[in-house]
Amino acid sequence: MLRRGAVLLAALALTAEGGSPMTEAADGRSGGLLLVANKGEHTLGIIDPVAGRQIATIAESGVTGHEVIASPDGRTAYVPIYGDSGVGKPGSDGRTMDVIDIASRKLVKTIDFGGPERPHCPMFGADGRLYVTTEISNTITVIDPRTHAIVDRIPTGQPESHMVALSRDGARAYTSNVHVGTVSVIDVKAKKVLKVIPVSSYAQRIALSVDDKWIFTADQTQPRLAVIDAAAGAVKQWVTLPDKAYGTAPTPDGKFLLITILGANKVAVLDLKTMQLAQTIDVPAAPQEIVVRPDGKMAYVSCDASRKVAAIDTATWKVDRLIDAGAAADGLAWAAAR
Repeated sequence: MLRRGAVLLAALALTAEGGSPMTEAADGRSGGLLLVANKGEHTLGIIDPVAGRQIATIAESGVTGHEVIASPDGRTAYVPIYGDSGVGKPGSDGRTMDVIDIASRKLVKTIDFGGPERPHCPMFGADGRLYVTTEISNTITVIDPRTHAIVDRIPTGQPESHMVALSRDGARAYTSNVHVGTVSVIDVKAKKVLKVIPVSSYAQRIALSVDDKWIFTADQTQPRLAVIDAAAGAVKQWVTLPDKAYGTAPTPDGKFLLITILGANKVAVLDLKTMQLAQTIDVPAAPQEIVVRPDGKMAYVSCDASRKVAAIDTATWKVDRLIDAGAAADGLAWAAAR
């Protein structure tokens, strides 16, 4: 009893911002933290998924960050500052990326891309380097996270290369090129576009299956998802959806693809064995992006118009809880416990 009381007193002494005890369970470090780009208020939010609440926000250096990624060790968040408009629309052109220390909740560095770029989607490759789409120059910019130096630029061969997915071995990069409706297939080492795959006149977002066999992107002209055979470099089939889709993410076991259905305020669950929809789940308005926890037990969905993140239990395919986030919650990332 004395030991339990001492632990409780220690927990009460270590009170987090907003008043919660910062024990291992309470701050989510037993499994990790969820990061959310609150683009409507220009902040990075840190969510404790165990307590189910946003425990901190960090102001960004500019307007505004749409996407975020965490370093593999879970210590650092990277937020590209895109600008004040949507893809292909007139507005400011961001040229920087914020580097945020997650533990101290401080902006520790701002990386300058050297000119207007609209940097958007950051991804870590198998080589440990950080790959960021830079739309204005039709490139992927490569950054060494140890030095924060730009070490390479890889052409995409297409305008509006908004999102990028990387193969597990890091050999291939795939970009979704929004208003030309194509996917670029890129040899990362050779810095060469191997193929441009036509999809639609307007397509958004991109994801790979866990085995790298399939590439997924959502048609923005019709309610359907393109399933691209990565080996053949062509659309293999279309999946009809309840409404136009947006973000996609596979479950770690490779069995399912989760799809945000923006107009219908739903998340669809695609069975990757049959390529048939297995479930649809109601979520708050304007679902944007999905990140699946590394253990596969929970998926998190940012809901832009609702200032919410929906936590979905993947065993039951039901919303387990709704978590308050910031205005226009968009990009998500998982920061692993260290």
